[in-house]
Amino acid sequence: MVATKPRIVIVGAGLAGLSAALHLCGAGQDRFDVVVAEAGNRAGGRVLTSEFAGHRVEMGATWVHGVVGSPVHALARDAGALRYDAADLPYERMDGGFPDRVLTVAEGGNVVDADTVATPIEELYRGMMDAARAGEAGGAGGGVEEYLRGGLRAYQAARPGGSKELEEVEEALMSMHINRERTDTSADDLGDLDLAAEGEYRDFPGDHVTIPGGYTRVVEHLVAALPPGALRLGLRLRRIDWSETPVRLHFADGATTLTLAADHVILTVSLGVLKASVGKDVSGPGAIAFDPPLPEFKREAVSRLGFGVMNKLFVEVEAIEPEGGHQEPARAAAPAFPFLHMAFLGHATKVPWWMRRTESICPVKAGSSVALAWFAGREAAHLESLPDEDVISAVHATLDSFLPAPARSCSNGNEADARATSRWRVKRIKRSGWATDPLFLGSYSYVAVGSSGEDLDRMAEPLPREPEADQTPLRVLFAGEATHRTHYSTTHAAYLSGVREANRLLQHYR
Repeated sequence: MVATKPRIVIVGAGLAGLSAALHLCGAGQDRFDVVVAEAGNRAGGRVLTSEFAGHRVEMGATWVHGVVGSPVHALARDAGALRYDAADLPYERMDGGFPDRVLTVAEGGNVVDADTVATPIEELYRGMMDAARAGEAGGAGGGVEEYLRGGLRAYQAARPGGSKELEEVEEALMSMHINRERTDTSADDLGDLDLAAEGEYRDFPGDHVTIPGGYTRVVEHLVAALPPGALRLGLRLRRIDWSETPVRLHFADGATTLTLAADHVILTVSLGVLKASVGKDVSGPGAIAFDPPLPEFKREAVSRLGFGVMNKLFVEVEAIEPEGGHQEPARAAAPAFPFLHMAFLGHATKVPWWMRRTESICPVKAGSSVALAWFAGREAAHLESLPDEDVISAVHATLDSFLPAPARSCSNGNEADARATSRWRVKRIKRSGWATDPLFLGSYSYVAVGSSGEDLDRMAEPLPREPEADQTPLRVLFAGEATHRTHYSTTHAAYLSGVREANRLLQHYR
């Protein structure tokens, strides 16, 4: 007689699912029948490298958050994706994430003096967030936004003098940094981002870098190492019956249906999909029906944790002469688009509401004609609903407000000298659409006020929680970035969570 291998079905071929599969196939030494069932037509999940206007751009994951000890950085190195050939496509943020050539402009076109206004507020913001992540927020509770706003009020109160106009610009600058924090965390409102949980979040040491060959190269490297036939695309999970072993997974996509039986399931779907699955209507896009329903501890953790949306807008721009303007011969070459940070003052301009909580529009590298703006929350979701011409019109209105020609300055600094006197025209755009994608329903998780790191631990607990003596344990296991207490929201959290669940099963069969 031939012993039957335990079948393990991994739902989702993102970094969590792929790392779990490879660990089981490698460390498991061919003891398991492993199937990776992916709903989409590609592997990678929220990792998606694309091309736009002659550049390599990331529609999803962008950064490797620290390089020392990072498994994702090691994978990128092993895949040969960290090498850059100058003849290859330029890639996003290839000259670093925080250039020293930032131009900060207040709405209406006045340049904010870097030394006396913009830099002190940025240092205040960074110092406060560093303190929060070190667990040194002084016992302050609640949300991150009030913490930052309170710090600004204390900064202004401690300063002798100070005009109303200056304070208005400082408040706009703090709002600008809050908008950046929103895109970093995907929180629609920083008032909903739990301050205490910031003290638990960790990055790996070292630089934050992008991957010259593209993040998708990491995915391709992992897929190539899978056993032949292990990855199956186009299998969209609709229902999971986990009351007994074998667990039965029901897949359906259009007219295609399939049921797979498994001794164990590793579920790596996004927190957005799980939120849709614990709502009142589990027939909606992306939802999975659980039979029996997920236990209360799991449903509550899913509901309390935050899961937001972050979208990117890439724009290809070209300089045009101002009306009636004349370029000197020395300026015949096209000017470079600036690293533009925008301080919105609330003026009645033609800039639409969804553009007004955007921190910046910056070239993807110095001198590039491709610029990038990040959007979070409601603005990110709204961006997905607009036709291209409305988006282009909104970007034009924004650039006209912040980069009018000729340049003007509200300070005695020389930043205005660095500004191009040309206006800018948008030639074309490309944007991500994570909010409406039924396979994700958002971007990444955060710890919301009312939640805690303990909910992230609950997300990682397998089902059944306390199996009876005659029941098979570890029927449904959970992996993905939203199941890692200290690295949530990152690609390395997804990778490490997959390894964690594979190890859980390896220990079970030891």
